[in-house]
Amino acid sequence: MTDAPLRLAVIIGSTREGRVGDRIARWFVAQASGRAGLSVAIVDLASFTFPAGYPARATPQMSAFAAEVDRADAFVVVTPEYNHSFPASLKQAIDFAYDEWHAKPVGFVSYGCRSAGQHAVDQLRTVFTALHAVSVRDWVGVDLLDGGDDLEAFLAGESPVQAAQVLLDQLSWWGRTLRSGRAAHPYVS
Repeated sequence: MTDAPLRLAVIIGSTREGRVGDRIARWFVAQASGRAGLSVAIVDLASFTFPAGYPARATPQMSAFAAEVDRADAFVVVTPEYNHSFPASLKQAIDFAYDEWHAKPVGFVSYGCRSAGQHAVDQLRTVFTALHAVSVRDWVGVDLLDGGDDLEAFLAGESPVQAAQVLLDQLSWWGRTLRSGRAAHPYVS
């Protein structure tokens, strides 16, 4: 199992029409795809039909999302910052899984204006700690005001690319270490 590719799920946390999260996620996937030993999948919350309220029994879409989380060894959450927090659609989806998050690393690629999504990341770290996940230290923050009219050109710059590589280094180390640990000793919450 230690030689198997690390399964990295890149979760697009915004479901808003006109979002830029899908473009940022594709850029990050391109950064990750160049790495040996990683198998990368996009999990786009906009492609799920979640219920407006939390039902007594999981819907097929809720179960499908939890299965995606369960399959992954590590996560990158691509999140906007809305009003100094992360979107409700992301919190709703995160809550559809519980044990599936345990003892797995999560990293963040955030975006916003001026803060580059740091407030959203800070709050997500608290949420993932409650889910027994390990958040990695470094993150990629994209200030949409710096990107001007050409987000792709901005993302191709040295600073975002370097930040993505550091994040991938940390996720790879934690992902392999925690996967080996879970295999040797099942996690107890």
